[in-house]
Amino acid sequence: MIDIPRELAASQEKFNGEAGRVFIAGLPEQSARFLDHWDLSPDGPPMHGVSALVIPVIRTADGTPAVLKLQILDEESEGEPVALRAWNGDGAVRLLDHDEPTGTMLLERLDQNRMLSHVPDAHEAVVTIAELLAHLTSFPAPLGMRRLGDIARGMLDQTSWALARIPDPESRRLVSDCAAALREVVDEPGDRLLHWDLHDENVLASDRAPWLAIDPKPLAGDPGFELWPALDNRYDPDDILWRFDAMTDILALDRPRARAWTLARLLQNTLWDIEDERPVDDAQLEIARRLRGRGR
Repeated sequence: MIDIPRELAASQEKFNGEAGRVFIAGLPEQSARFLDHWDLSPDGPPMHGVSALVIPVIRTADGTPAVLKLQILDEESEGEPVALRAWNGDGAVRLLDHDEPTGTMLLERLDQNRMLSHVPDAHEAVVTIAELLAHLTSFPAPLGMRRLGDIARGMLDQTSWALARIPDPESRRLVSDCAAALREVVDEPGDRLLHWDLHDENVLASDRAPWLAIDPKPLAGDPGFELWPALDNRYDPDDILWRFDAMTDILALDRPRARAWTLARLLQNTLWDIEDERPVDDAQLEIARRLRGRGR
């Protein structure tokens, strides 16, 4: 019997309500079913993030270490195996098997004790993320992938609603400027395969490659939409422009377009904050403020 971490149950309750409760209640049976189905033996305590349970396992037939990932099936998670198949282990964790009806995946095991967030030099971490993104976004997005253009137009449709709920005039102007920047590029959303969530805790070391990406929330779109997490990791307001310039150089991006798509991430985060009745984070506002200033 697999113990379900309380923190995972709490996050599912918070973010997914009844669907999250049903998912947590079914995890013991689901994990047992896939341990048997793929002939796996547990090989350590379960791990978890906000949305997934990850069980270290050994393939009984050949002794290969792997991890069993169980997560609630939604529009983000259903694209994960599609992206991992497209990358085929080239810059990202390798997908070994997948159950489409439940979204359950068997993945190669990386070294969870060697995470990019443990690298002391923030600049080295930013460069590593940029180099991974340059490679991952060189792949065209598979057919059927969620499209950034659709998401971006939906964000713009919500902008007026959001602005009316931001009490601070300066913050309201900043978010409005982010929406204006997005309007300039929304008709050319791109067609690359995006990870969307490549922060320094989603990069792990392995024996076969120095660093590999995990946990994509994939989109088809412009690589400029990928930069925000590395600007926000280990937040340092005086380092924002260095990071932006370094990443756009490594990815060979057009800076005005990349700036517009990065400002779009502040709009996206603001919409989520308002929907969840949270104030917009000051650090995120400052990232957008510094990038907006660069464009003037």
